[in-house]
Amino acid sequence: MSSGDGPRVLLTNDDGIESPGFRALYDALDAVCEVIAVAPADDQSAVGRTLSRRVAVREHDLGYVIEGTPADCTVAGLGSLCPDADIVVAGCNKGANIGAYVLGRSGTVSAAVEAAFFGVPAIAVSLYVPGGSGDDWREKASDPADYREAASAARYLVRRAPEAGVFAEADYLNVNAPWTGDGEAPTRMEVTRPSTLYDMGAEHDGDHVDLIDRTWDRMLEGDIPDPVGTDRRAVVEGRVSVSPLTAPHTTRHHEALDALADGYDPDAVARTDDD
Repeated sequence: MSSGDGPRVLLTNDDGIESPGFRALYDALDAVCEVIAVAPADDQSAVGRTLSRRVAVREHDLGYVIEGTPADCTVAGLGSLCPDADIVVAGCNKGANIGAYVLGRSGTVSAAVEAAFFGVPAIAVSLYVPGGSGDDWREKASDPADYREAASAARYLVRRAPEAGVFAEADYLNVNAPWTGDGEAPTRMEVTRPSTLYDMGAEHDGDHVDLIDRTWDRMLEGDIPDPVGTDRRAVVEGRVSVSPLTAPHTTRHHEALDALADGYDPDAVARTDDD
């Protein structure tokens, strides 16, 4: 556990506490903050907000290891292990978490969402690793140094966003950094909104069905229709994307639904079902 002069940070992720992205983020924040790790023991990618009822915990050089999900880590941390944390940071994830359809799947983002329900500000941090829908990207970003752009953006926001009043409007920030090669200049930061592009598909292959997210191939080729101002557009064009988001589901007033509710007659429905 570290003892910086900045805010007290509960650091978690979904790739596991030994992942290079987690170490990169820990080291970057450790220089300016007090950091307490409460992270999964192993890879918990794409588990969303899956929650356990009881999890094993053990001490670690960086804080605590949880045999559970990212949401488990946030609850265990804020509810017991680190209840006085000023902010929760989740990441750095290997692979971007961009697009509205991805947010609910991501363990990284879900850890930040869980913090929001505690009333604690949070930042989810991910690195876009080019490679398409195949396995090429898995061979990249294997060293903490590969995450320097994402770690730098996270450190900047952790130190400045709370005092700037950012979390008076947003419950959490979803940050995605582009892949940068050695010697490349630092990138700009852009406030964005989640893209609505959805290009999932499925192919039937014998006794299996392959689920395919074609978006990653389109990103690799630069063929994306996302407009300016969206998270995916910013990352593909080499900028750090920061989306200010709220945790509760939003609702919209629907006159058509009002009419259905007003006309609901359970006796009439029962008679119709019996006919």
